[in-house]
Amino acid sequence: MSNNTHNIASVLTESLPYIQKFQGKTIVIKYGGNAMVDEALKSSFARDIVLMKLVGMNPIVVHGGGPQIAKILEKIGKQSQFIDGMRVTDAETMDVVEMVLGGLVNKEIVNLIHQHGGHSIGLTGKDGSLISAKKLKHYIEPTSEIIDLGHVGEVDKIDTSVINLLLKGDFIPVIAPIGVGKDSFSYNINADLVAGAIAQALNAEKLILLTNTSGLLDANGELLTGLDTNIIDELIEDGTIHSGMLPKINCALSAVKNGVKSTHIIDGRAAHAVLLEVFTDSGVGTLITCNE
Repeated sequence: MSNNTHNIASVLTESLPYIQKFQGKTIVIKYGGNAMVDEALKSSFARDIVLMKLVGMNPIVVHGGGPQIAKILEKIGKQSQFIDGMRVTDAETMDVVEMVLGGLVNKEIVNLIHQHGGHSIGLTGKDGSLISAKKLKHYIEPTSEIIDLGHVGEVDKIDTSVINLLLKGDFIPVIAPIGVGKDSFSYNINADLVAGAIAQALNAEKLILLTNTSGLLDANGELLTGLDTNIIDELIEDGTIHSGMLPKINCALSAVKNGVKSTHIIDGRAAHAVLLEVFTDSGVGTLITCNE
């Protein structure tokens, strides 16, 4: 047999204990970044999700869609404004967000999963009161001035009943991060935060965050993995974790401190990154667990 054949057999053998260990377990995947705009990566991601379902896992996809929203806003001549990386979302922009996230992007993911033999249902957090939201209060330092970002929200409560219903029906839920507040307004919520909140509410086995980096890197650009909450605190203190990676790390920490067994930050630019992280010994990203 060729070396390639041996390699394939080795990978399949290596995956067996992980398939056995995670059968019946819930895995929440935040899907975004380059993985959502590159055609080959979109296809490989959908195949990964279908395979996970076929071997007995319960994958749940929570997706973003910033580039797609920006594209539509540009087409209608609407200028995007950002404060600390967050899109200021007036009523007109929120209409576009709902159309893009709840319609175009969500249905494309569902269709890709169907093309690869899976059964999926797309929904937003407004369906079945899945995501109760509240308006995000954003403070500008050092003055602590509150900036009005419009229809930008945060998770207030997750009602998992509609997700559990879909999982019992053997469907793969694909969720757009839009919630509704007690004020009846729709709110656009960061997809990482929604994925983390859903993972916590379901006591998920894993939360996987796809990014446009290979994971958490040290000062020399080397990938860090096998981290616990104490090590993360040290990395924040010494400045290794800073700026744009901080919100993602805080999301990961919150998840593992509130019932999720592990969080993984992986490179969505690599084909089949989800499978490689879940089914191989070495993985491809940063693994974070709770030491408590």
